[in-house]
Amino acid sequence: MKIEIFTDADSVAGEAAKLIAGDARAAVAARGSFVMAVSGGHTPWLMLRALALEGVPWNAVHVAQVDERVAPAGDPDRNLTHLRESLLEHAPLRPEQIHPMPVESPDLEAACKQYAQTLQAIAGSPPVLDLVHLGLGPDGHTASLVPGDPVLDVNDADVAVSGLYQGRRRMTLTYPILNRARRVLWLVTGSEKSGMLARLCAGDASIPAGRVRGDHALVMADRAAAGRLDNNSKAEVA
Repeated sequence: MKIEIFTDADSVAGEAAKLIAGDARAAVAARGSFVMAVSGGHTPWLMLRALALEGVPWNAVHVAQVDERVAPAGDPDRNLTHLRESLLEHAPLRPEQIHPMPVESPDLEAACKQYAQTLQAIAGSPPVLDLVHLGLGPDGHTASLVPGDPVLDVNDADVAVSGLYQGRRRMTLTYPILNRARRVLWLVTGSEKSGMLARLCAGDASIPAGRVRGDHALVMADRAAAGRLDNNSKAEVA
């Protein structure tokens, strides 16, 4: 796992956008398309707005969701609301190039299978995402893989539904598809993440985030989040 530390969240977002743009250009040149999955959060929305200003072959890009709250369309809790605002209003991306999780379905289990089929259509069978962006919670969760939830044990499906977490059920990508990704990009900002970031970088599999493969992973963190990294980790800091 490679670790890069920047001054603040704005710097993390800007550098992440440059990296994604480079990955997109390389993927399109090699395979004809670039498929990324994006999590929610303030820093990621900054990243996507910065990405809109980069040289990206947008006509060959597909954007999927890492996770989504089960909430009505347009609800401010929905990651999709902010994802569309960040990209569609700032980048030449067609609405159909964003693939929303079907969390409004009355049958969430069937909706998970439907989304898995969507991912197969854009990323192969089994789907291999070019880049997955992940965040890290103060409790060690990532995506909607939360401590103690049965969703952590799903190993025969790429999409599943969690139990209640902070008042909402969630649809989420699972470990199998996360661990097939060509690159995992962690964005971690804020001092409240420092303890869990140290555990993630140490390979602590007792936290949900620690069960995501590290060999294709890059962590971009701000100084506040990186405050508790050990010297071995800091040797890789840029």
